[in-house]
Amino acid sequence: MVMVLEKLYSATNNLVNQQFYKAKSDIIIGRTPEISLKISNSGQVIRKFKDLFIKNLDLFLEGKYYKFLKEFKKIKGLDDNYIDEIYQDLQLKFENLKDTENINKIVEYSLVLNSLISSIRDLNFNETVKEIKKRILKKTNMPEQKIQEELDKLFMRNDDNVSILYNISYLDTLAESFHYKKVARTCKIQKGKYINRIVNLIVVSNN
Repeated sequence: MVMVLEKLYSATNNLVNQQFYKAKSDIIIGRTPEISLKISNSGQVIRKFKDLFIKNLDLFLEGKYYKFLKEFKKIKGLDDNYIDEIYQDLQLKFENLKDTENINKIVEYSLVLNSLISSIRDLNFNETVKEIKKRILKKTNMPEQKIQEELDKLFMRNDDNVSILYNISYLDTLAESFHYKKVARTCKIQKGKYINRIVNLIVVSNN
């Protein structure tokens, strides 16, 4: 049991940090460590997020996955409906894996953790995308479909500005959820900068 717990602690560290945070620093990274941004006290915010997983490991180990997920309602944007969706999606994944050899608690935990993280990221990044579209429409007469096509191109090639903006939006969500106001304010300033870069890229490409 001790060994399982140690592996779950390690999985929490690795999966939360992955393509997001440079360990033991206040550095947020994009798709690669070369694309990075120092945000003071971001490490404390991420520690709080990891602690939320660690504190509720008993629920996970007892197979109480729905109760485990409900503990994350304190994260901005995660309401009951959204948690229900995550849970239903996980049930399907577990069902598909039930006949697979070597399925164990570590694999199951990775699935749960990845589903939660992806949901939190995407849910709040959608608000950032809305802001990008709004700013483009103020500057041009581009049809919304064309704006979406240009954004899709940037997403598909994992543009540096998009990858770091994705992670700043994620950190902003976590900072607000754990009441780190200064970190959230810094994130919003940086978000504005990268949103404007993406807006300019799209506007210029349309001229």
